[in-house]
Amino acid sequence: MPKFVIERNIPGAGQLTAEQLQGISATSCGVLRDLGPGIQWVHSYVTDDKIYCVYNAPDEAKIREHARLGGFPADSVAQVRRIIDPVTAEA
Repeated sequence: MPKFVIERNIPGAGQLTAEQLQGISATSCGVLRDLGPGIQWVHSYVTDDKIYCVYNAPDEAKIREHARLGGFPADSVAQVRRIIDPVTAEA
Protein backbone atom coordinates (compact mmCIF):
# COMPACT_ATOMS: atom_id res chain seq x y z
CA MET A 1 0.00 0.00 0.00
CA PRO A 2 1.39 3.46 -0.82
CA LYS A 3 2.78 5.61 2.00
CA PHE A 4 2.02 9.33 2.28
CA VAL A 5 3.38 12.27 4.28
CA ILE A 6 0.77 14.88 5.21
CA GLU A 7 1.73 18.38 6.30
CA ARG A 8 -0.85 20.01 8.56
CA ASN A 9 -0.40 23.70 9.37
CA ILE A 10 -1.63 24.08 12.94
CA PRO A 11 -0.31 27.26 14.59
CA GLY A 12 0.81 26.49 18.14
CA ALA A 13 0.81 22.71 17.57
CA GLY A 14 3.90 22.36 19.74
CA GLN A 15 2.01 23.90 22.65
CA LEU A 16 -0.92 21.47 22.53
CA THR A 17 -1.42 19.64 25.81
CA ALA A 18 -1.31 15.87 26.18
CA GLU A 19 -5.09 15.94 26.58
CA GLN A 20 -5.55 17.95 23.38
CA LEU A 21 -3.28 15.60 21.44
CA GLN A 22 -5.19 12.63 22.87
CA GLY A 23 -8.45 14.19 21.65
CA ILE A 24 -7.07 14.82 18.18
CA SER A 25 -5.75 11.25 18.07
CA ALA A 26 -9.09 9.82 19.19
CA THR A 27 -10.91 11.79 16.49
CA SER A 28 -8.48 10.52 13.86
CA CYS A 29 -8.83 6.91 15.02
CA GLY A 30 -12.62 7.19 14.97
CA VAL A 31 -12.58 8.41 11.37
CA LEU A 32 -10.14 5.64 10.44
CA ARG A 33 -12.49 3.03 11.92
CA ASP A 34 -15.34 4.45 9.84
CA LEU A 35 -13.23 4.43 6.68
CA GLY A 36 -12.23 0.80 7.12
CA PRO A 37 -8.92 -1.05 6.85
CA GLY A 38 -7.87 0.60 3.58
CA ILE A 39 -6.12 3.46 5.40
CA GLN A 40 -3.67 3.33 8.31
CA TRP A 41 -2.10 6.02 10.48
CA VAL A 42 1.56 5.12 11.06
CA HIS A 43 2.71 8.02 13.27
CA SER A 44 3.00 11.80 13.43
CA TYR A 45 5.61 14.41 14.30
CA VAL A 46 4.49 17.51 16.18
CA THR A 47 6.59 20.65 15.62
CA ASP A 48 6.00 24.24 16.70
CA ASP A 49 3.37 25.10 14.10
CA LYS A 50 2.83 21.92 12.08
CA ILE A 51 2.03 18.26 12.43
CA TYR A 52 3.57 15.88 9.90
CA CYS A 53 1.67 12.61 9.60
CA VAL A 54 2.66 9.38 7.91
CA TYR A 55 -0.20 7.26 6.56
CA ASN A 56 -0.59 4.16 4.42
CA ALA A 57 -3.48 4.57 1.99
CA PRO A 58 -4.51 3.47 -1.48
CA ASP A 59 -4.41 7.03 -2.84
CA GLU A 60 -4.34 10.74 -2.00
CA ALA A 61 -8.13 10.95 -2.22
CA LYS A 62 -8.49 8.64 0.79
CA ILE A 63 -6.06 10.82 2.77
CA ARG A 64 -8.04 13.94 1.91
CA GLU A 65 -11.32 12.22 2.80
CA HIS A 66 -9.91 11.36 6.24
CA ALA A 67 -8.87 14.99 6.73
CA ARG A 68 -12.27 16.30 5.66
CA LEU A 69 -14.21 13.91 7.89
CA GLY A 70 -11.92 14.56 10.86
CA GLY A 71 -11.83 18.32 10.40
CA PHE A 72 -8.05 18.29 10.00
CA PRO A 73 -6.06 20.44 7.58
CA ALA A 74 -4.15 18.58 4.88
CA ASP A 75 -2.13 21.43 3.43
CA SER A 76 0.25 19.16 1.58
CA VAL A 77 -0.05 15.46 0.74
CA ALA A 78 2.95 13.76 -0.86
CA GLN A 79 3.37 10.12 -1.77
CA VAL A 80 6.60 8.58 -0.50
CA ARG A 81 8.54 7.19 -3.45
CA ARG A 82 11.52 5.73 -1.59
CA ILE A 83 12.73 5.40 1.98
CA ILE A 84 16.42 5.85 2.68
CA ASP A 85 18.46 5.64 5.85
CA PRO A 86 22.14 5.23 6.79
CA VAL A 87 22.10 1.66 5.49
CA THR A 88 21.40 3.08 2.00
CA ALA A 89 24.96 4.48 2.00
CA GLU A 90 26.35 0.96 2.27
CA ALA A 91 25.58 0.07 -1.35
